[in-house]
Amino acid sequence: MSKPNFLIIMSDEHDPGVSSPYGHPFVRTPNMQRFADSAAVFENAYCNSPLCVPSRASFMTGKHLHRVQVWDNTVALGSDQPTWAHRMNNTGYETCLAGKMHFIGPDQMHGFTRRIVPDIHGMGGGGENLSNWDTGKFRDMSERLHEEPGPGDHEHMDYDDEVVSKSLTYLSEPERHEQPWVLCSSVFTPHFPFIAREEFYHHYYPEQADLPNIPEGHLDELHPQSKRLRRHFTTENVPGEQIRKARAAYYGLVEFCDTRVGAILDGLGANGLAENTVVVYLADHGELNGEHGMWYKCSFYEQSSRIPMIIRWPGVTEAGSRFETITSLLDFIATMLDIAEADASGTDGASLAPLLRGETDDGGGIALCEYEAHGTDRPGRMVRRGQYKLNYYLGEPPELYDLAADPGEFNNLGEDPAHAEVIKELTEIVLDDWDPVAIDEHVRRTQKERQLIAEATNRKPWSPPWRNGKYG
Repeated sequence: MSKPNFLIIMSDEHDPGVSSPYGHPFVRTPNMQRFADSAAVFENAYCNSPLCVPSRASFMTGKHLHRVQVWDNTVALGSDQPTWAHRMNNTGYETCLAGKMHFIGPDQMHGFTRRIVPDIHGMGGGGENLSNWDTGKFRDMSERLHEEPGPGDHEHMDYDDEVVSKSLTYLSEPERHEQPWVLCSSVFTPHFPFIAREEFYHHYYPEQADLPNIPEGHLDELHPQSKRLRRHFTTENVPGEQIRKARAAYYGLVEFCDTRVGAILDGLGANGLAENTVVVYLADHGELNGEHGMWYKCSFYEQSSRIPMIIRWPGVTEAGSRFETITSLLDFIATMLDIAEADASGTDGASLAPLLRGETDDGGGIALCEYEAHGTDRPGRMVRRGQYKLNYYLGEPPELYDLAADPGEFNNLGEDPAHAEVIKELTEIVLDDWDPVAIDEHVRRTQKERQLIAEATNRKPWSPPWRNGKYG
């Protein structure tokens, strides 16, 4: 085959800082490290929305979120939206999905020619909206932090075992040597619940169950957006011991995820496919894990919006190389389509292929991320360019962080006169193709319409979620 295959290993809710390739001091990720040592690591990669369904809709289409209009976890991606699966099919690839892509509604393919593991969520999703962010708090969030964290088995790990098993079967089929293919193996971990199998949990609890780095007075100075999210997710008064247990469980889930990544990579090599397959490891978004007094995602803080992106292009990438270029999931889609010589018209990303080939210099780039879902009452958009990150919220002061001087994002420069020009430039980038007033009106109207439908159908999901290899 002249065209390379593609193996996309996608995890859910993985903050790259919690892994050895990105410098974590004690979390065990030997398989990710082994892969990184043979590949190119992108230091500054971002999701395009810090929430599962919107992020994945952007990822699948290669378009910014406001163009796709999948605002939250209850919106179905339109079946008339071309995805990278459609585009790759049209250039001769077989496209196969094993695992989660969190498609809402009856279209569970969106261009994939094969789907070998159904979605862990079935066809449904959930979440509150802009109009009732305060009154509609997530009532199960307290349980997730005050009661659940600890050792145990859970279906989200069983699900990942199934994803790996079916992925290995797919890679072993003789057809993999006859036609170019794309396999997207999408595991659920290290997504909550914060329950990890005992052998992984006790690697970290109690000895390495640390507390987040929160400077004195920082929580009082949080932007109103972060205070809304803390209130909505009921994470304002979590006891210290539960924080330690939850963080230990998250570390254990990352290590468990690492074993799943390693098994898929081993299967690729065992079937003689590694030399003609571009491989990427990435995530849909991160996990705050208690930093800034916050949990889960939905925020523009680095732990939530930054993702791992590690790419191996055999014969092209320099083993162990690292890039500072600012990039996002959209750029990976542009890269894959470029390498495969597939139609990328109408997409928003910039191909990284010239950088990987050594044809362009490292540095530069831009990443945009937006959020209009539960836990807030207004649209927000983030831009990262150079050392600065600006977070814009409709009707409120912006946040500006100098990530070179303040990587922890503790010093908000959003109202600092000395940075007025930077704030002006980045705000212009945010608003160039994005009308927050029009988006706010559209999101509120469509969320109200979906709420009406949900009430009329007793809030029943589209279908039951995955249970031990099947629906129901």
